[in-house]
Amino acid sequence: MRKTLLLLLLTSVGVANAQKMPGIYGENNWFNGWTSFKPKTADYSPATQILTGVIKENTTLLKRNTYLLMGTVYVPSGVTLTIEPGTVIRGDSDSTGTLTVVKGGKIIAEGTVTDPIVFTSNKSASDRKAGDWGGVIIYGDAPLNRHGGLISSIYDSNPLYNVFGGNDDNSDSGILKYVRIEFAGKKIDSKTMLNGLTLGAVGKKTKVEFVQISFAKDDAIEVVGGNVDLSNIISYRNSDDDFDFSMGIQSTVNNSVVIRSPFISDNTRSRAFEIDSYDKVENFDPTKRKTVIKLNNVTIVNNDDNSVGLVKEAISLKSDSFLEMNKCVVSGFASFLALDDKYLEADNYKKITVKDCIIDSCVEAFTNEALFKNDQVNNWFLQPSMLNRVSKVGLTNFFKSNDEKKRPDFRLK
Repeated sequence: MRKTLLLLLLTSVGVANAQKMPGIYGENNWFNGWTSFKPKTADYSPATQILTGVIKENTTLLKRNTYLLMGTVYVPSGVTLTIEPGTVIRGDSDSTGTLTVVKGGKIIAEGTVTDPIVFTSNKSASDRKAGDWGGVIIYGDAPLNRHGGLISSIYDSNPLYNVFGGNDDNSDSGILKYVRIEFAGKKIDSKTMLNGLTLGAVGKKTKVEFVQISFAKDDAIEVVGGNVDLSNIISYRNSDDDFDFSMGIQSTVNNSVVIRSPFISDNTRSRAFEIDSYDKVENFDPTKRKTVIKLNNVTIVNNDDNSVGLVKEAISLKSDSFLEMNKCVVSGFASFLALDDKYLEADNYKKITVKDCIIDSCVEAFTNEALFKNDQVNNWFLQPSMLNRVSKVGLTNFFKSNDEKKRPDFRLK
């Protein structure tokens, strides 16, 4: 019966071109070659070079070396850090090794399918865990929603290097391509943890594609303001949100996947996507643009039993933020999309676009933040013209392979 239902679902898509089917696509499994789903067992060489302080001139990190980040390492304005394919950079735990590309600086980290660039823990395989080191931070001078248009980072108190934001939508902070970031997100005080990758007011010319972030203690990717698109991202077993968007970010996420476990979470209600326009309403500038997120061919899976665990809703959409979803697949959550109560007033939910998506093995489709079903909202988004489909096929029968012990393939069968 489940296989028959799956066949009907895919037949209803009615196309031969895989890109036109919901969920991630590709003629071949684009996970192959550059990813790792067993980073705790990977054999990385000991560090042979130390990076510390401020990188004062254009510098290239070489594949033949293994680098150790000691403390916060800054790439300041006017300086470019280039990283050769195949280079391994390990973050020191005791000093919270962190790489920060300052507003006006640039990183060129362009690996290959066979030679990815890896940011990882400096601990031995048996001791590695989420939150071992800091993470990767990139700041730019694109617009953000905050009075005055600038923010001082909560992750760094150094005023020379922690300010980001500006007016250049098309600014270029560099390239991250075929890059893995593992075991980042160390706690730096009682309220603050770093993320796997933080993008602050990064501009449109910045390229972030084919990036895997695994076992981050906080968010996999936090994006604060800016105008940057993300493509072929893999978020794997991270603790808090997989994508956290805020403060007026304009972003399209293409052909990307979130692989969650309901038993890996923090105590702040983790989601695959958390979308808002402000941290505090008093910081919100209504004259500036609000957060707009577009998800195209994104697959979100809770790769276990959705009736237990801390991860409940796949997507949380807050007030004064906007979402467009096209050809996405969400499987295994208590709620597909949890809407702030403001969206349930005066038909405001009609400002959201959700089309041609598959909602599989979720307890409810559209709910409020308390996970209560709203029939009016469900009827709107599940009307035939929206092309959204609800199924109970399940992970094993739905995807080519959801076996994380081997190399998974989350394209639809």
